Amino acid sequence: MRLRALLDTHALGLRLLGGEDELDRTVRGVMTTDLRDPSRYLAGGELVLTGLAWRRDAADSEPFVRLLVQAGVAALAAGEAELGDVPEDLVVACARHRLPLFAVHESVAFATITEHVVRQVSGERAGDLAAVVDRHRRMMTSGPAGGGPDVVLDLLGSDLDLRAWVLSPAGRLIAGSKVSGPALPADACAALAAEHLAATRTGRRGPHRVLLGTTPYSLFPVRSPQGARDVRETVLSDWLLAVEADAGDWPEERLDLLQGVTQLIAVERDRRDAARTVRRRLAQEVLELVQTGAAPTEIAARLRVAAPVLLPGLGAAPHWQVVVARVEWDGGEVPGGPVAQCLLEEILVDPLASGPEPSDRIAVAHTGDEAVALVPLPAVAAEHDGSEAGVHADVLLASVRTPLAAGLGDDGRVTVGVSAAVHSAEGLRGALEEARHARRVAAARPGRVCAAGHQELASHVLLLPFVPDDVRRAFTARLLDPLRDYDRRHRAELIPTLEAFLDCDGSWTRCATRLHLHVNTLRYRVGRIEQLTGRDLSRLEDKLDFFLALRMS
Repeated sequence: MRLRALLDTHALGLRLLGGEDELDRTVRGVMTTDLRDPSRYLAGGELVLTGLAWRRDAADSEPFVRLLVQAGVAALAAGEAELGDVPEDLVVACARHRLPLFAVHESVAFATITEHVVRQVSGERAGDLAAVVDRHRRMMTSGPAGGGPDVVLDLLGSDLDLRAWVLSPAGRLIAGSKVSGPALPADACAALAAEHLAATRTGRRGPHRVLLGTTPYSLFPVRSPQGARDVRETVLSDWLLAVEADAGDWPEERLDLLQGVTQLIAVERDRRDAARTVRRRLAQEVLELVQTGAAPTEIAARLRVAAPVLLPGLGAAPHWQVVVARVEWDGGEVPGGPVAQCLLEEILVDPLASGPEPSDRIAVAHTGDEAVALVPLPAVAAEHDGSEAGVHADVLLASVRTPLAAGLGDDGRVTVGVSAAVHSAEGLRGALEEARHARRVAAARPGRVCAAGHQELASHVLLLPFVPDDVRRAFTARLLDPLRDYDRRHRAELIPTLEAFLDCDGSWTRCATRLHLHVNTLRYRVGRIEQLTGRDLSRLEDKLDFFLALRMS
């Protein structure tokens, strides 16, 4: 707003004492101060309100005004309640530095002026920003992105003082305002994504209000214009806009503005999906060649085409890993393949990477409820046989487990399998089967989000997925149900004791130390386990049976 508009608002009780030629200056904010040097709290463009408590004599006016002018304030308004009239030395100092000066009548509270300025400035900024958002939306829908969502997030930060970020459903930072200060910590991103997915699964309309510690956030869904028939089709792929503010008391105009921002971001989301078409097609072609038994030379030729697309400038064919994922929903009405495809494209990105570009190096195909990813590894990175580079099943889902579990709710499940790295087309068929079998191992475990890697296929767990369910249930019930029943009745903790005893390789001392028990107490519990089950924990066969029963339970 302009200084002239303040002077024309009679309810504010402002009287111009100097600076008539400067009334077209823009007011960007307001500050009340009685500090002798308030410059460190000024950003420029403010209307400064003062009660003159800083002035002890006429010599104080000149340095005070000079500091305000150096800070770039728009004008000074001095209250008449303290001294009756504004001192002449202040009028002279303002005239010398061409700083507009107003007198505030003693009947007008500074709070009244502050409220009026804030309301006017916020309304004008919102209107300006809405026009920019609308113009940017038209640009993005008709041509190149022009900077993507970061541009609008910067406007939210600079014009409306809103810190905002775009997050993936797994909690990865897609975009953030450069004027919003430090990036949102990874644990906060994951927590906000989990809250958003949980609210989405319950059918609550956004924005969703969340409190992390003492900081409020409002979460706005970013949904494709086409929408979905069932929320489960997109809950694990739609982005969200997180704003550090409580939108509960926002006016409709500001809510509409943020909805416009989400529509703009949704355009960028759809544009990114369209750009993935080539990579998805490459993955689909390679997968079909592998599954139909094509010659290794034919598969190798297709991989040579894929390598420059996924790793530009590599110069040599990389090593490859295969990752298989399956998303299953209760009832089977919602196809899991497309959901698993979007999920792999998200979680295979380096969790420390920001922006949509890193995901452009992942090629994922889907068939039925299964998605298959080809993950290229530069030859140098893969020389360690996958032990130090590439995708690791034990860490793949660690940072995204909480958000994904919230999105899956009580009726969904994600299982993932990871192969070892292979360096030729001949090894790709084996890698695919290895990843699929690792996924079946993961599926045999409890929990909504599970993964297994090729390292685990060298142990006894290789056999567990092939044990029929009824045999599995009978075996575990025969060994563990007596202990569970006893624990329920006596709170004896026999099951945790058994797990710790086996994990310590039968060492009485190490197990007692881990459980914070006396060795005699541990011997009593183990004796009770043997009495209830008829087994002998000094025998290797019985130890192995207990170990497998705990793994399958």
